[in-house]
Amino acid sequence: MLSKSLIRLITSLQHKKFRKQHGLFCVEGIKSISEFTESHYIVETIYATPRAVAKLNKIPQNIKLVSVSDEEFKKLTSLNNPQGALALVKIPESDPPHLNDFLGTHTLVLDDVQDPGNLGTIIRTAEWFGFERIICSLDTVDVYNAKVVQATMGSLSRIRVDYLDISALLDQISVPSFGALLNGQSIFETNFGKEGLVVLGNEGNGIRPEIIEKLDYSVTIPSFGKAESLNVAVAATVFCTEIARGRKTNI
Repeated sequence: MLSKSLIRLITSLQHKKFRKQHGLFCVEGIKSISEFTESHYIVETIYATPRAVAKLNKIPQNIKLVSVSDEEFKKLTSLNNPQGALALVKIPESDPPHLNDFLGTHTLVLDDVQDPGNLGTIIRTAEWFGFERIICSLDTVDVYNAKVVQATMGSLSRIRVDYLDISALLDQISVPSFGALLNGQSIFETNFGKEGLVVLGNEGNGIRPEIIEKLDYSVTIPSFGKAESLNVAVAATVFCTEIARGRKTNI
């Protein structure tokens, strides 16, 4: 039987303050948990109902597996339709990226993206198109938010996400920077080259003016209809598609 203190600990991880305090975050879902157990992340404990245990891949011996009842699991989950499996995973300690890490590759940079579903979808999309790293502004939603983790569908276990001062990064970086803006060169006419930062902004306000001032290129996804704007995750998908197409063309 799970103790009340353990239940309080796990449910407290829905809040950034306590994730930071305990150095832990939650991963839910059989597929996602299996992928985290095969990654560089340290999975401390998995709590699962008997039916979920039967569906999990072989769990490494160093990971504690605790069987819980359906009623107990309801006290742990943050999902409306859980699969009966939840893992406690350590938040990794990592050094900030070196400027050389941005050479010869394209990196998505997110300025104040607030919706957890958008961030999770962008991470999943970035992995699909072969991106290895995403940079977030310091005020972007926490990547270990349960809704973000859920939306990545396991991709977070393979994509590195760093939080940096974007303005300072643009001052230091030598690779070109491209901003997703309403007024700019058409994305279909833009040559993204072999490297660069691709900056996408907040859902409602776009990229902040002080960031725009430091961008090398303004790039627009042309509209062929009457919608005022695109969801930031959709815009990220279009940019990833064009960059990937350019890579293939330049091979």
